[in-house]
Amino acid sequence: MSYKSLLTVLTEAKTSTAPLAQVSALAERFNGHAEALCLGVDRTQTGYYYAGANALVLQESLARAKEEASAVQAYASDVLEKAGVTWSAESGVAQIADLGRHVAQRARFSDLVVLGKPYGRDRNVEAEPIVEAALFEGHAPVLVVPDEINVVTQPKTVTVAWNESVEALTAIRKAMPFLTGADLVRVVVIDPPTHGPERSDPGGLLSQMLSRHGVSCEIDVLSKTLSRVSDVLNRHATDTGSEMIVMGAYGHSRFREAILGGATRNMLEQAKVPVFMAH
Repeated sequence: MSYKSLLTVLTEAKTSTAPLAQVSALAERFNGHAEALCLGVDRTQTGYYYAGANALVLQESLARAKEEASAVQAYASDVLEKAGVTWSAESGVAQIADLGRHVAQRARFSDLVVLGKPYGRDRNVEAEPIVEAALFEGHAPVLVVPDEINVVTQPKTVTVAWNESVEALTAIRKAMPFLTGADLVRVVVIDPPTHGPERSDPGGLLSQMLSRHGVSCEIDVLSKTLSRVSDVLNRHATDTGSEMIVMGAYGHSRFREAILGGATRNMLEQAKVPVFMAH
């Protein structure tokens, strides 16, 4: 297994540096194709305009979105061209309410989607829906990279969050190219259930599966000493020098397919290393 089709979705140049650096580095490592989808986002809510509103408002919004898309595409093309990898960059305009459809369609045919953090300073409203669309509607694995340019092509130590869930196992399987190349994979189990199927050997079956792929594993059983599981994972990743965190992406919504759940959101807010997620 390898990542041959690598996608990044960009909506503004100022937050594009880290994901472009990461996607081009991975394209070089896996001899793959780096694709940049550069979207100008029309953030107006046309359904809320009063009757007879000036059509120039809509026209100006679309014109601004087209200019933004062209600027981001030019920036991405320059970066990818200089990286010397096989690449393509395409621009388009999407309304904020319809953004997920465009992202999901591209993500569905990608091996890995590389995105910037959806939270933090100077983030526009579309950053979080882009991550959600790639994960929950595109069903693609997503690598979320921090703002600081710290390109990781092959992490030496990887922290894997294991809670026996389908989402966690899906993420682990899709992260296998990173796991098989790591020197050490730390399977982290936090407060394992006393009556669960793995109560006598937390993480044992997972480590057995990974070892058959040649992955060197250690199991770390931790107590939830902090209020949030994400805080425990981040602190442990820092303490052990992990260069990547692999975890299942959890969502919850009654009105759409899914939105990022609290544990996932907290992890993305605080993580200092790339976070690999799948659902």
